Amino acid sequence: MSRVHAVVIGRNEGARLSACLASLDQIDGRLIYVDSGSTDGSVALAEAAGAEVVALDMDHPFTAARARNAGLDRLHDMSDADLVQTVDGDCALRAGWIDTASTFLRSHGDVAVVCGRRRERAPEASIYNRMCDAEWDTPVGEAAACGGDALFRLGAVRAVGGYRDDLIAGEEPELCVRLRAEGWRVWRLDAEMTWHDAAMTRFAQWWARSKRAGFAFAEGAALHGAPPERHWVAETRRALIWGAALPAVVVITAAASLPVALMLALVWPLQALRLSRRPGIGWERATFLMLGKFAEAQGALAYYFGRLSGRRRGLIEYK
Repeated sequence: MSRVHAVVIGRNEGARLSACLASLDQIDGRLIYVDSGSTDGSVALAEAAGAEVVALDMDHPFTAARARNAGLDRLHDMSDADLVQTVDGDCALRAGWIDTASTFLRSHGDVAVVCGRRRERAPEASIYNRMCDAEWDTPVGEAAACGGDALFRLGAVRAVGGYRDDLIAGEEPELCVRLRAEGWRVWRLDAEMTWHDAAMTRFAQWWARSKRAGFAFAEGAALHGAPPERHWVAETRRALIWGAALPAVVVITAAASLPVALMLALVWPLQALRLSRRPGIGWERATFLMLGKFAEAQGALAYYFGRLSGRRRGLIEYK
């Protein structure tokens, strides 16, 4: 019988890391914690919890993808048939998840990765946390991608070369693109998987996170945007149209006719109104979805400018 290992990544997660490691008592294999320059005692905490600690060399550019690969590399002597649960240090597994997910994988030989429902611990704390919680509520069944928390077949991840170390965001969907290209399937179960603590209480945090998403959209489209995959092409296009092209048109029009420009500017609230009528969205979330297009466009343009200049963008962090 294959074993289930876990790779946790984190930096200065404190009490959240304690909860994360404690929740991994469900696994029967090795527990790997990859630390990215913590200064809050996370390494000692992980060692006390029985985890094998990998300390990343912070002289090299950090990415979550690089951290996950470092954890997977520690499992080099494990069987390809083994399973590995990836978890972010600000998350904690729900009781019973490993049994549910591993049973599914072992009975579905063509599925490489399975995920479930991630929930925010405190969605009532802010609109930003509530939007994260809604974001995690994706359709059940076969999916295009998973997120940072997922149960993988170790052999499948190895066969496609693991995560791309250089991606500052969107590394999980990009990995899933390559897995699906090799004939594997990705699945989301109707099961509780993890608690997540976004801890977003300020507009600036939400803006940075949305900007990072736009960067990931543009880079993902550049990597896998060709047919038939069309990875994140539509998301990039929407960000650039609503967050960059239309604002430019409004500004240019204002130079000739301010009333016409103001009428054009009504497209944003009208689009928010249209979105608000969709099930589960509402006016509050629709408003932020439209505001987010400006941040996403900023991130997408940052990717394009960096590509033209040859300068690699560093992390876009919101915590």
